[in-house]
Amino acid sequence: MNNVTPKDIPQLEVVISEKRKRRGGRVSCVIGEHIQFNESKLLSYCFAEWKPIVFDMLVVAAAVEFCDRFQKRPTIGWSRDIHLEIPVHDKDLWESDSVNESLVSALSFLTGDRWRISFIGRKAAEASRTQATLALPSGAKAIVPFSDGMDSRAVAALTAAKLGSSIIRVRLGSKTHDQPKNDGRREPFTNIPYKVKPSEKRFVESSNRSRGFKFSMIAGIAAYLADVGTIILPESGQGALGPPLIPVVQAYPDYRNHPRFTERMEKFFAALLGHNVSYVFPRLWFTKGETLKAFVTETAQPDDWNDTISCWQQNRHVAVEGRKRQCGICAACMLRRLSVHAAGLTEPSDRYVWENLSATKFEDGAAVGFSKITPALREYAIAGTMHMDHLAGLVDSPRHQSLIKRHAAQIAKSLNLTNEDTEMKLISLLRRHRDEWHAFVNSLGSDSFIRQWTASVS
Repeated sequence: MNNVTPKDIPQLEVVISEKRKRRGGRVSCVIGEHIQFNESKLLSYCFAEWKPIVFDMLVVAAAVEFCDRFQKRPTIGWSRDIHLEIPVHDKDLWESDSVNESLVSALSFLTGDRWRISFIGRKAAEASRTQATLALPSGAKAIVPFSDGMDSRAVAALTAAKLGSSIIRVRLGSKTHDQPKNDGRREPFTNIPYKVKPSEKRFVESSNRSRGFKFSMIAGIAAYLADVGTIILPESGQGALGPPLIPVVQAYPDYRNHPRFTERMEKFFAALLGHNVSYVFPRLWFTKGETLKAFVTETAQPDDWNDTISCWQQNRHVAVEGRKRQCGICAACMLRRLSVHAAGLTEPSDRYVWENLSATKFEDGAAVGFSKITPALREYAIAGTMHMDHLAGLVDSPRHQSLIKRHAAQIAKSLNLTNEDTEMKLISLLRRHRDEWHAFVNSLGSDSFIRQWTASVS
């Protein structure tokens, strides 16, 4: 994973507690203070019957997020050694080999860290809650995680067009204006019911790889409570498979939307809940542009993609004259702009800070009035462009054929497919990404700063 020795790996010990108490120098994270539950949002997870194990699962997800954001990663290398103690209602269940081992397996694979998790019995049971009036669709067939992203919006709509009211949307974002309603009533799972606050002035680690665990846990809880066996992940091929194929230098591969991670979460849910769920990827072998095109041609609200957000940058870094925008140059924004072009669509240039990708100089592409152009932003833009370009160059590179073959075999094992079929699908996906990327870069003109940075476009 990296070249650091164990003594060089940052160590973190955190105790989650029901009330403030610091033990033996360990970092204290208090439920109700550092893990704050929103009562109305929590009620959207409580209907028919109060299940303490669900509350424990939410605390575990929040505790993992706290640790992940609290401890900074090393300057050289990636891994941290994290020891976490959590109070739960059923200590024997959480401490069982099948549950603990599957939990640690999923977390370690996702974050690239060394996790040691122990459980203690709660001193007091969490108060019972129920919200029996929530509108839970009868005969539900699938859970669809739903956020502000383009793939999320598109696949939720495409799935609804096929399955109708038998899908349950689980909101992973924080906004309230687009939360689904049924006959004027709020539906279940309309928002993540907690937020995590630091015990110091601020969190210091921004990689936040545990987001994938949080979102997967929320979707798994919804599937368990609704007695549904299918979770539909909306990510298209480049977003799900691209990051592990082209990892950032020194960083551990990003598996948050990858079948190898969801396979581990399936085992964890089976061990903890006795409930079998299957994650399915209906758009895994499609490009994001192909998914967007299907959305606008096959659904009843084809313009809804305009309201989606793709940018990874924090709001304070991407405002122009006080108005929030997407940066337009990070890897997520570049994939979005590439996909809009591939789908034959357009969007206003002022949706982005970098309005003009055809500019000869990087600085000249930014909106008038944007004053935060920094060397770091330039490096961010180069990294975003190079990720798209390197992914486009894989399929034609003889030295990367073994990489493609190895990844195809790993994906095949997780999805129970043949190696040959998976390799064929992966190569086809990479070729279509290559063609879409080349067409997009060429559309920017030969003098574009993006074209100047690329190597795979002739």
